[in-house]
Formats: sequence, structure tokens, C-alpha cells
Amino acid sequence: MSSNKIVSYFYDSDVGNFHYGINHPMKPMRLAITHSLVLNYGLDKKMQVFRPYRASAHDMCRFHAEDYIEFLQRVTPQNIQGFTKSLSTFNVGEDCPVFDGLFDFCSMYTGASLEGAVKINNECCDIAINWSGGLHHAKKTEASGFCYVNDIVIAILEMLKYHPRVLYIDIDIHHGDGVQEAFYLTDRVMTVSFHKYGNYFFPGDMYEIGAESGRYYSLNVPLKEGIDDQNYVQIFKPVIQSVMDFYRPSAIVLQCGADSLANDRLGCFSLSTRGHGECVKFVKELNVPLLVLGGGGYKVRNVARCWTYETSLLVDEAINNELPYTEYFEYFAPDFTLHPELVTRQDNANTKQYLELIVKHVCDNLKLLAHAPSVQMHDVPPDALNLDNIEELNPDERMSQLEEDKRIDNASEYYDGDNDVDNDMEINES
Repeated sequence: MSSNKIVSYFYDSDVGNFHYGINHPMKPMRLAITHSLVLNYGLDKKMQVFRPYRASAHDMCRFHAEDYIEFLQRVTPQNIQGFTKSLSTFNVGEDCPVFDGLFDFCSMYTGASLEGAVKINNECCDIAINWSGGLHHAKKTEASGFCYVNDIVIAILEMLKYHPRVLYIDIDIHHGDGVQEAFYLTDRVMTVSFHKYGNYFFPGDMYEIGAESGRYYSLNVPLKEGIDDQNYVQIFKPVIQSVMDFYRPSAIVLQCGADSLANDRLGCFSLSTRGHGECVKFVKELNVPLLVLGGGGYKVRNVARCWTYETSLLVDEAINNELPYTEYFEYFAPDFTLHPELVTRQDNANTKQYLELIVKHVCDNLKLLAHAPSVQMHDVPPDALNLDNIEELNPDERMSQLEEDKRIDNASEYYDGDNDVDNDMEINES
């Protein structure tokens, strides 16, 4: 891809301030650390940087049930006793806790994905990046796997106003079940998920292929623990290339969950930041309008390294392996590098025969598609938001003192839990 591609990057300075709870593995602070690295590497100068739109309840109800969104608006840690029945109805509790500012958090990450979709639709950019998004487990009427509002589904629904076919690719270690379920019956969205299959993980069986009009438009690539860069890339590239050849999407959404990296607190793959990034680079080079989102990732410093590196790939800018000094510098000890050697604790359980079987199964399913589905586009519904009211940030401006003061300085938020990995594995994953 030539360097004249326009990249839009969305970041709300408040999004890293939220706190799921002291023992919860999801740390929104990873977003602030990622953004700090992006700024200090100077990558912001290569992009349009925006403070994103905040999604309304109406935006969220384009996918979610109204009573569920109303619950998210109303519930707080202070009034939670009055919502006992709703907590179980909407699957809110231990994995998906009620915390201060819950609805605001959902509004921020969802609004950024929605705005990215609108900018892509209007050809304002070639690539849109929202590392706070990618919460792929949320269902129409309930929270799931640390995810409350499914920003991905809402963004794809917006893209379908302009694009006859949208491809969704998921490289989080967990199955993109919420997105698959939302589009299981349609051929206008193809979902492709690469994920760990088995106990403690969202299933994602290779035989989940879609139904009715969507039959063969859901593709699952279930992998075993310990998969390394070489094996992962060897299976990723042929599968995605076959999907492109058969489906021919006019837009792509890529969920880049970083819990597929080696040594993640809730993961069991053995990918390096370079291996993970190779998938992002391959999708970028397909030269199709692209919305890039975050997702899982529970070793905070490795998430920040990964998404910063992938930002550099998306803007075609080589960056130094030696990390620049930032306010979070000490969290990258002892190596202070972008690409540390991630020593895996997992043996690779993926045999050559197993991986070949999966690729064959996926390609055989693709051959059952008669052709890329065509859609008769009628009057296009209005965009979800007016681009004339969007605020572009000055890339040369660093965080104001007021924004700095608003940060929650909670020691547990920065803690990666190196000393209690075994205990963390007992927490249900996202």
C-alpha cells in the first residue's frame, strides 16, 4: 500500500480512566498507555487524529434491545441493589461488572467505531483506527465476556448502508461469537474468526457455517494452544486470500485482540508482536477500505506494544525497537523495547496435518458459494452522524493538565499480574 493512504485515528482522553475492578483482568488504562506510545513515536503526525463522537442510546439500539441499553444507562454501583433481577437477565455481574461510568465507557468506544465507519463510507479516509473498540462478545440482549455494547456490529450496520458486502476478520484468541451471531443469517457480512477452541473459551466450531441466506458465510478457524508466528501466518494468509477471491468485499473490519500474544494473562497462544502485526499488514495490503479495532489483551504492556506497532504498520512508518520515554516508561522494564522476546510457556499443539485440515475445510466451504452476493442498493439511509460537527485534534498538542488531572491513579490498574498468572487463568476470559 502506498504511503498516501489517509488514516483516521480516534482517541477519547477519558476512555482509559475507567476501572472494571481491582481483580478484573480488563484494564482500560492499556488504551492510555498505547496512545502515549503512539504520540511519543510521532505516529500521530502521520494520521488525522480525532476526539471521537460519543454514541447515544439510540445508536446502540440499532442492534441492542432498548430495555438492555436503558439498564446500562441507569445502573450504577450505588443503586445496583435495585436491579437484582436485571443483573441476571442481562448477564451483568462478575465477568461484566457494574462500574462507575459504565454507560459513558460504552458510549466512547462505540462512538469511535461508528464514526470510523461513517468516515470510511464517505471516503474521508482509507483506514480508520479505534483501539478502544472491538468488544466482540456482546449480544443483542446481554453482556458477555467483558463486553457490554457490540461496537463492531453497530459499525458494520452503518457500513452496510454504502457497502454491499463487508468482511469481518477476528484475530483475538477468543471466538468473535457476538458478531457471528448478529450476521449468522445474512450473506452481506462474512465473519472469519481465528481463535482457541476448547474448554474455558467461547466455542467457535469449524462447523458453525451460518444458516439460511448466511449459509457458508460464517468461517471459523479453531486453533490449539501454543500456535506460533510461523504456523499462524501460514494459515491466516491462504484463508483470507481465499475469502477475498470468493467473497470480494468492498470494506473490511479487522478486530485485533492482543490476547493471542504469548504470555497473555488469559491466553495460551505463542504469537509475537511481529507475528500478530503480520496479519494486520497483510489485510492492509489488500487495499480495501479498512476499520481496525482493538479487543482483548490482558498483559497491559504487551497490548500497548502490539497496537502501537500495528499503528506504525498502518501508516507505513518504521519505528525504533527502543521505546521512547513516556510517563509509563517503567512498566516496560527490564528491556524497554517494542519487540521483547516473549518466552512462551506453551508447547505448540497444532500439527501440520491439523492445520492443513482446517484450511481445506474452509476452502471447500468457500467453493460452495455460487459467487459474491450482489445487492441492489436503493436509497441510502442518512449517516448516523454529521461529519461537519466532528472535532479534529492538533497532533502537536499533548495532553492538557486538566486531562492529566482527571486520570485515575490506581496502582492496581497498571499491574499486569506477573506473579499470579495461574490465579488469573481461573477468571473467565474475554
